[in-house]
Amino acid sequence: MLFTGESERSIDEKLRISIPSDMRSGFATGPAPNIVYAAPGPNAAIWLWPEQTFVNMAMSFEQSLLPDEDVMDFEQVLFSQSRRIELDKAGRIRLPDALLTLAGISKQAVILGVRDHLELRNPESWNQMREEKLSKLKEIMLRARKQGRSHGDGA
Repeated sequence: MLFTGESERSIDEKLRISIPSDMRSGFATGPAPNIVYAAPGPNAAIWLWPEQTFVNMAMSFEQSLLPDEDVMDFEQVLFSQSRRIELDKAGRIRLPDALLTLAGISKQAVILGVRDHLELRNPESWNQMREEKLSKLKEIMLRARKQGRSHGDGA
């Protein structure tokens, strides 16, 4: 499933947010179709992953009794702050208070489809970030293509 699109949503008093149905369908695959992993993302965001994608990502980290210090630091922060959340019948998830605080999100959030996951962001900061990125779209695309070629994917 490819996550795309953008939607601004309210967060209710129980800290629940409704995932749009077109985005929610991306979680409806795999062995646990109603399970979402919420994790802290870079740049003040909450990342939402389908369970199987999150598990695959976790397993892709190098298995070693003596991991690299950066990997160990990353894993400690990522996994200790991540939460397994179930989508309710209305397509809502309850967001962890700690992640909302980290992301600077309170009453409203923008949900972004970003290829293999969703991101929740503060609407004001996202609007500013989006404008900055759109104004540099050509440069961003050229850098991404160049990086894709250097990794051999022929982008």
